[in-house]
Amino acid sequence: MNRRHLVLAGLASATLNALASPQTYPSKPVKLIVPYAPGGTTDLLARIVATKLSTIIGQPVVVDNRPGAGGSVGSAAAAKQPADGYTLVMVVESSHAVNPNVYAKSPYDPVQDFAAIGNIADVPNVLVTSPSLGAESVQSLVRMLKEHPGKYSFGSSGNGGLSHINGELFKHVTSTDMLHVPYKGLGPALSDLLAGQINVVFDNIPSSMELIQAKRIKPLAVAAKSRLKTLPQVPTYAEAGLPAMNNPSWFGLGGPAGIPPEILDQLNRALNQALSDPAVVSAIEKQGAVPSPTPRKQFASFVAAENVRWAKIVADLRFEKM
Repeated sequence: MNRRHLVLAGLASATLNALASPQTYPSKPVKLIVPYAPGGTTDLLARIVATKLSTIIGQPVVVDNRPGAGGSVGSAAAAKQPADGYTLVMVVESSHAVNPNVYAKSPYDPVQDFAAIGNIADVPNVLVTSPSLGAESVQSLVRMLKEHPGKYSFGSSGNGGLSHINGELFKHVTSTDMLHVPYKGLGPALSDLLAGQINVVFDNIPSSMELIQAKRIKPLAVAAKSRLKTLPQVPTYAEAGLPAMNNPSWFGLGGPAGIPPEILDQLNRALNQALSDPAVVSAIEKQGAVPSPTPRKQFASFVAAENVRWAKIVADLRFEKM
């Protein structure tokens, strides 16, 4: 290599280093991978946060939807990106705690392959039934299931997804039996619930709220620390006697492992600043979610602990890995 090539190579290297340098970050648009389809809870929360983050960091934060395999496709793609802070990913319970424990060969390690930035929001899960079923409470539903084992069915977003595992967990803790009917998303499952083709869905609040408010489906319990302001008449799972079900889903932000700590700290500060903005808080709460900003190291520890918790749940259920 001649002198000219050495100089050019040096300039190129210096440019790349500057782009990834904490002192100059961010100097170009940031991509936020959402490992689910547009319109779902993860996508909605990502877009709310991305809009405010763009203002705070002074660069566009562009949402890139990469759905598939219950969040595995987009998450695996994000893990392989350069660790320079210019590719971020939504780190959520389904893709970063449930999936890696229900698939025999996960294409990524949910803890080692990612750098945690911070939690965005907690989203209450909800058990909903068709009003025609006649179950007025969790207790009455359990009685019906025990009187007629295998007669009733529950729908999910697909095999191995959070809604499926929550259904299996419900069966386990109540010693009941229901037929599992997998769908390609919770939208089709809710459509069949309305049509009476299935009897129960273990959903999250943003997906079901409009149908609940229209009294087209009936909520029996929510996974939340306390009763929701929007559904004060609906007990938590803990109040209904099922504390093992009383864990809301979490939706956070992360990136590929190896991002410099200074950049991670900068992004955590920006994220928490966004989550303190009244307009952002209002937009998140309208989705039925609860803003839950955290320090980044606390979020990292939480994700690791959630993987341990879900590994135990899957083992206790004797769930056959896919």
